[in-house]
Amino acid sequence: MEEYHNWQCYGNSHRFSFCQYPFIISIAAKKVIIQRDSEQQMISIARQSLVDKVSRRQKPDMNMLFLNVKVRRTHLVSDSLDELARKRADLKKKLKVTFVGEAGLDMGGLTKEWFLLLIRQIFHPDYGMFAYHKDSHCHWFSSFKCDNYSEFRLVGALMGLAVYNSITLDIRFPPCCYKKLLSPPIVPCDHNTLVGICDVTLGDLFQIMPELAHGLSELLSYEGNVEEDFYSTFQVFQEEFGVIKSYNLKPNGDKIPVTNQNRKEYVQLYVDFLLNKSIYKQFAAFYYGFHSVCASYALLLLRPEEVEILVCGSPELDMSALQRSTQYEGYQKTDLTIRYFWDVVLGFSLDLQKKLLHFATGSDRVPVGGMADLNFKISKSETSTNWLPVAHTCFNQLCLPPYKNKKELKQKLIIGISNAEGFGLE
Repeated sequence: MEEYHNWQCYGNSHRFSFCQYPFIISIAAKKVIIQRDSEQQMISIARQSLVDKVSRRQKPDMNMLFLNVKVRRTHLVSDSLDELARKRADLKKKLKVTFVGEAGLDMGGLTKEWFLLLIRQIFHPDYGMFAYHKDSHCHWFSSFKCDNYSEFRLVGALMGLAVYNSITLDIRFPPCCYKKLLSPPIVPCDHNTLVGICDVTLGDLFQIMPELAHGLSELLSYEGNVEEDFYSTFQVFQEEFGVIKSYNLKPNGDKIPVTNQNRKEYVQLYVDFLLNKSIYKQFAAFYYGFHSVCASYALLLLRPEEVEILVCGSPELDMSALQRSTQYEGYQKTDLTIRYFWDVVLGFSLDLQKKLLHFATGSDRVPVGGMADLNFKISKSETSTNWLPVAHTCFNQLCLPPYKNKKELKQKLIIGISNAEGFGLE
């Protein structure tokens, strides 16, 4: 952190700092820098709110120190959009989420669930903001034109809030999305400067639309007469709400034939159109949303793939590593119940293992530092063995009754982890 602060203060002067050479700093160390930087910003913003209140001779209260988001489950997206838009000045405060009509207190668990449910709704194909490409198993921005791009700003702010509050998200964006997010890494002062535009290649398109990219690759290597055999022009067609619309890739593109001589230019313009120009307004809103929360010199240290790891964590689950790092309270790791538990969990399918992780921690993703960073704990629950296991997602803690045999433990655990949404108490 001392290195980072020196680098921040002295910038490009001749004073040496390791931060001038971010390739030698590990992603785990960069995560620490971003977390500490976020904490400092949270403290600074909260302190300023307190000073403002006192200077106006108003009574301060604890709520002013947090970004308090209050939402109804039935109106999750609209409520979240309204709350974040209304409290834009508070985005850099510590996040606290309340579900209306529920008794859960947010010590971290409600925040995780809010992110999970919101991302699930926003990325659903029926919502129309993002298209899911089955061949590449990733989402990409819908190119449909609309009057208001505030919901894309919301998704960007959500991603920023996740990084800022050290929450991992199950978002499947292609690598070039993170390259665009760092173009540039610091928001320009001049609002006329283009943002989210970067050099894209056919390789980037392969990661999103492999079939189309393969077709363009075939065009580049075609040995016949391109103009006579393909009869294409510098024009592309897109379907929008059932209507086919045409766009010129360059002025008078519909009158310029694609030939053997200009096909490289055609492919480059086509890729640039798909990944930059056709979604510019959507991505610009997304970019500004992300940087409204995450704006920091620490982003200059990150490569695009490192931003992806910070946002999404790792999807690779290593339950053996989790077993090695788990702490126990009321149990010893040699106790029969614990041995049953790990026998059952290590034998679970990947889907059930993800459900267990989500049940106990509020997320099915692994943080940057691996399973050891979860600080997972299994506590002995002094309740009847008729009860299901209970989780405190705020503390990554699983409370396990001392079940009599492996069959009973497996049955109760599967019921618990498969019905684990909501914090309602009746």
